[in-house]
Amino acid sequence: MADGYHHGNLRAAVLERAARVIEEKGPYGFSLRSLATDLGVSHTAPRHHFGDRQGVLNALATEGFAELAERLRASAGDGGGFLESGVAYVGFAEDRPAHFTVMFEPSLLDLDDAELVAARRSAFAELRPGVRSLGEEVTDEPAAMVAGWSIVHGIATLALTGNLDRSGARDLFEGADLSTITRRSAGLLFGPSGPPESEG
Repeated sequence: MADGYHHGNLRAAVLERAARVIEEKGPYGFSLRSLATDLGVSHTAPRHHFGDRQGVLNALATEGFAELAERLRASAGDGGGFLESGVAYVGFAEDRPAHFTVMFEPSLLDLDDAELVAARRSAFAELRPGVRSLGEEVTDEPAAMVAGWSIVHGIATLALTGNLDRSGARDLFEGADLSTITRRSAGLLFGPSGPPESEG
């Protein structure tokens, strides 16, 4: 079978296809062979880039943490406080559900992979500027960061697993989008920040 991708973009194509399959079937729904078949390339082609199936998952998680760090950094650069960092976090999960799922499922990953470790630490480091923006009222910065992370990660997980809808909790917000739900819920702890959004 002739490869349909040049060496330079096959890696990106494999990751994109893997993310789509994970959204549809979950993280166990693909193999390197099935990805190769979907992309119309030789069965050995993806192996040159990733080695094995876990290599694909590691690459997705690393890519996800890198994008999450960029979004958190952009939120801080736009003058947003910790609450806006939380909104950016949930927005990332909503936009990249496959990445988010893989990033936080340790059983899927090689947790000692150097690139993954660096990307994860870089992402979480971007939460700290938002905590500092809360000012002198925060007397325990690490605890505030973990508390805020727990809230927004919980909201993201409830939304992605469908539990926010099935429980009827989303209905209580009368059609509000997820960013508004995040602002209202996390804002109870950290207060308003950034421009308000319509709940319609």
